[in-house]
Amino acid sequence: MDNPEKYILIIAYRTDEDAAEASLEELGRLIETAGGESVGMFSQKLDHPDPGTYIGSGKATELKEMMEILEADAVVCDDELTPAQHRNLSDILDAKVIDRTMLILDIFASHAQTREGKL
Repeated sequence: MDNPEKYILIIAYRTDEDAAEASLEELGRLIETAGGESVGMFSQKLDHPDPGTYIGSGKATELKEMMEILEADAVVCDDELTPAQHRNLSDILDAKVIDRTMLILDIFASHAQTREGKL
C-alpha cells in the first residue's frame, strides 16, 4: 500500500482558540476519510484572513519551514480560499494547497458510485 499524503492543517481564527482547535480536529478526521494523514496543525489569530495568503506572508514562510521539518506533502485550510489566496499560498509553499470545501468534494467524488455522482 502506498504511503498516504501528509497534510498540515491550517486555520486563521478570530477569537475562540478552543473552537479553532476543534475545527482542526474535525478537519483531520476528514483528511483521514480521504486517505491522507494529518502530521501537524498551524493556527494564526487574525481579525480577518489575509486577502493575499490567508495567514500572512510571514506565517506562510514559517509554515513552509514546518512542512520541511514534518515532511508534509500538502496543506489544507479550514476555510474556503479565494483563487488569489490559493495561488499565492501554493507559490510560497511550493506545495499542494486545498481548502475544506475541496476536501469534502474530493471525499464525495471518491465515494460516488454513479457517473453522475462522480461528476
